[in-house]
Amino acid sequence: MDDRNALIVDDEADIRELIEITLLPLGIACFPAETLSEARTLLKRQPLSFCITDLRLPDGNGLELVAHIQRHYPNLPVAVITAHGNVESAVEALKLGAFDFVSKPFEISVLRDMVATALRLNRSGGAQASDNRLPLLLGKSAAMESVRGLIAKLARSQAPVLINGESGTGKEVAARSIHLSGPRADKPFVPVNCGAIPEQLMESEFFGYKKGSFTGASQDKSGLFQAAQGGTLFLDEVAELPMHMQVKLLRAIQERAVRPVGAQAEVTIDVRILSATHKNLTVLVRNGSFRQDLFYRLNVIELRMPSLREHPEDVPELVKTTIERLSQQPGASRLAVTPSALQALQRYAFPGNIRELENILERAFTLCENGIIQPDDLLLPTAGGSSPAALTSHSTPAPSHASIRPEPEISVRPSTSLPNEPKTQPMQPVVNNLEGYLEGLEKAAILRALEATRYNKTAAAEKLGISFRALRYRLKKLGLE
Repeated sequence: MDDRNALIVDDEADIRELIEITLLPLGIACFPAETLSEARTLLKRQPLSFCITDLRLPDGNGLELVAHIQRHYPNLPVAVITAHGNVESAVEALKLGAFDFVSKPFEISVLRDMVATALRLNRSGGAQASDNRLPLLLGKSAAMESVRGLIAKLARSQAPVLINGESGTGKEVAARSIHLSGPRADKPFVPVNCGAIPEQLMESEFFGYKKGSFTGASQDKSGLFQAAQGGTLFLDEVAELPMHMQVKLLRAIQERAVRPVGAQAEVTIDVRILSATHKNLTVLVRNGSFRQDLFYRLNVIELRMPSLREHPEDVPELVKTTIERLSQQPGASRLAVTPSALQALQRYAFPGNIRELENILERAFTLCENGIIQPDDLLLPTAGGSSPAALTSHSTPAPSHASIRPEPEISVRPSTSLPNEPKTQPMQPVVNNLEGYLEGLEKAAILRALEATRYNKTAAAEKLGISFRALRYRLKKLGLE
């Protein structure tokens, strides 16, 4: 559309005038309306690029206009003006289909950023499916078709999205798809694992710092919010944020501004927030470990990624795509999967989901003969949860009841008790260094937990019953990082 026309709906003349003064230098013609009735008339009569509406109008609520535009003009971006601190109404507007909101009194720069996004939405229709950067969400099942359909809708909004799902279901792929399908596709997509940043560094990592603000701050440094300016900040494992950072994140989202460590003034930001977690945030809110107000701001719209168990019919396509990728590695031969191996994969429950499937195939790629993957090459865990074979340098199998396999260099005297015979003594390790032996057991336990969770450190820490930071400390101490 060559003409750039904006419908401005507000019963306060000074607000309409301020918006018009802001938009005219951008080459945008403004069509003012004081009521819902006038707005509906202009929608019928005038081609429009986007709409900005107040929520409190003389003859109704701006939410009615948002819903009306979604029903009759679904490609018209609409943003709402809310009273300062009226988060509930803003969230409701976003759920109804508004692409963004601005609170009174609003900064001119925030309004301009919002208008620029609206124009990009109007120009692109909110989807760039032909973009070859768009990550693939594979699968033709009803579950995956539903996910793709919701992503297409979410791409048109600037509302925060909380992506839920088990580890390995493709939450980051979904976030990238939302970003690349929307009007911010040409701006940065900045992913950050909230559990991987040391607590004492979080504020400076997220918001940046000024030179001299602390020992070692030899120059100004931008934070993650500034790095994502104009684009999308993806907060992976958001449940791992400590409470003090939850407060600061909430303020950054509400005020659309951050204050670098050591700075005297805040910096305005224009960033869309997407977040993800494999934990149940509702439960965390209930037990007081996650702020309810932050939960409501992040969970404006929820996207649930289905587990692979919910769409096993997509396993063949996922297998085909993965082995094609593996076959393209330098020096790799053409791979094939036998029908019996494919059947074994389709019967397997995949607690680690798509990431686990990829890891299983990468391992089978290494083990298989002549580029043909057989069932035995998959090393799928048995019903009891243990692998039928293990990549290990010693041949003595672990007893079926053992939960930890000692390191190869540690010799363990096997028990001579019969399976049903009560044991009078624990199994005695033959060691000359108790500390080294215990470190070996600790190392083996951590490695097994990492393997069971497909090297998801957050899930491994949870499985081991320790905090993520405790796991990181142990990894460093044991030389496993």
